[in-house]
Amino acid sequence: MPTIVVLATSNAGKLSEIQRIVGNSEVEFVPQSQLKVPDAIEDGLSFVENAIIKARNACHHTNLPAIADDSGLEVAALRGAPGIYSSRYADGAGDLANNEKLLQVMEGRHDRAARFVCVMVYMHHAEDPTPLISYGFWEGQVANRPAGENGFGYDPLFYVPELNCHSAELDSAVKNRVSHRAKALANLKAQLEQHKILT
Repeated sequence: MPTIVVLATSNAGKLSEIQRIVGNSEVEFVPQSQLKVPDAIEDGLSFVENAIIKARNACHHTNLPAIADDSGLEVAALRGAPGIYSSRYADGAGDLANNEKLLQVMEGRHDRAARFVCVMVYMHHAEDPTPLISYGFWEGQVANRPAGENGFGYDPLFYVPELNCHSAELDSAVKNRVSHRAKALANLKAQLEQHKILT
């Protein structure tokens, strides 16, 4: 019988990526919504803190191990903003409003360097003193205009120089190899295997 691990996210895009990358017949990943877990209050001051808060919340409500992530876009010229506030940059108005606000704030700026950041956390239980933590980074630039129909969040504005396209123009197979979440998950998967949670 497979081990059940709660995925502490309500974001369908993230859920799909996590299941594709870490899929394993010995582990059944269940989204927290199926277990009636309320969303955590993300009041941490860093990606790591918020990921731990979300994982601990899922563990607390289910008595099961949990995986959580916190991710966002850091723009160098904005001193790392929107950062941990990426999903609510435009006061919770959604992806389109967030992208529009970022374009407005970046108007006229020449330094458009940016990176996506993802922190993944695995907790055995709510009191786990040594959660597994992994990082993933994806370097790019804030484009002058959106392009592409795939992905979510800031994908339409995130230009990837080495691929000469926007993140939202990549198909999921490519994105799942190169994205910040893919890198963080690959690192976390290696840790889970090292600790015999995955084999």
